[in-house]
Amino acid sequence: MRYNFDEIVPRRGTGALKWDTCPDQNVLPFWVADMDFRTADCIQDALINRARHGIYGYASITDSYYDAVINWFATRHGWKIEREWILPVSGVIPALSAAIGTYMPHGGKVLVPSPAYNHFFISLEQNGCEAVSAELIRVGNTYRMDFDALEEKASDPDISLMILCNPQNPVGRVWSRDELRRVGEICLRHGVTVVSDEIHCELAAPCYAYAPFATVGEDIARNAIICVSPTKPFNMAGVKIANIIIPDPDIRERVRKVVEQREISGPGPFGIDALTAAYSEGGAEWLDELNVYISDNYEYMREYIEKYLPAFPIMKLEGTYLVWMDCSALGMTSAALEETLKAEAGIWLNAGTMYGPGGEGYMRWNLACPRSILEEGLRRFRAFVEKSGVR
Repeated sequence: MRYNFDEIVPRRGTGALKWDTCPDQNVLPFWVADMDFRTADCIQDALINRARHGIYGYASITDSYYDAVINWFATRHGWKIEREWILPVSGVIPALSAAIGTYMPHGGKVLVPSPAYNHFFISLEQNGCEAVSAELIRVGNTYRMDFDALEEKASDPDISLMILCNPQNPVGRVWSRDELRRVGEICLRHGVTVVSDEIHCELAAPCYAYAPFATVGEDIARNAIICVSPTKPFNMAGVKIANIIIPDPDIRERVRKVVEQREISGPGPFGIDALTAAYSEGGAEWLDELNVYISDNYEYMREYIEKYLPAFPIMKLEGTYLVWMDCSALGMTSAALEETLKAEAGIWLNAGTMYGPGGEGYMRWNLACPRSILEEGLRRFRAFVEKSGVR
């Protein structure tokens, strides 16, 4: 590999949310979803060059920006995006909030397959909305959609919007084209528009392929709002940039108005240049190596769990770098276990209940870190479990 993902880059004392939030500096953070790897050289170079210019005024979206987005998704994912479909914004969370505000300006019910990214629920609450969950069904060490529950709940005339996570955080599924098509068809039948958060789309494990929701059918695409960003896969969450991609012109104009009302359009020059660099050959090379490293980390963790911690199964990781672990053997609530692990084991995991119905009894691990840090985290977790007496 050209890139050394084993390198430990010190982050304490840099204002990093992941490392500097906990006052106990002995605690290893496996919680919030950012990575402990330096981003691609081409992105660093683009940001350095922009910084050296010395003037950081208002920026306009360049042709090279649009070309980078269009070419990347066409060549890497087989999705032909038209330039006019793209609405650049400051982030995926503001994009989700704007989409919710477009359809639910006075609150109401929104359908969410859960467990799901916790900010779905936060954004819904902030927009005065109620999340209606259709819980995913666990089958062995993976999950599937409950299409019967989706059909039933989508038929509620008070529901006109659904939020989908593709690939799925936190359970690690990369939804197949057939699964996505069934979701899209259900929503079309009942007049429910789909907002698909696809920020993890570049993080599919080897042997799995991400399918853009908007590619599984023309009618489905015209009923969809897609949110994408390079910030998660290229480890640059602090560089605020994302795109809302909307094929239907009427939906696009409605969302555009809300984006402008909420003043989340107009990305800055650093975000524009970082995205353009990420969606390049240099970015692709780094990303390919990253996905292999994450897959290897997962295999190490899976083998370790099978050998030493069989009472704590982890779900198959098809995509993202977030591992969903069943911790029900400890007989503790997820929230209590999160705090206990910080205090007694020196590791910070996310409680499964953050992710809505279906999350109790689970914890989420972030394994996008050098192998040595993952090894130490697993060693600490094993010592905690052995002390608890669980076998």
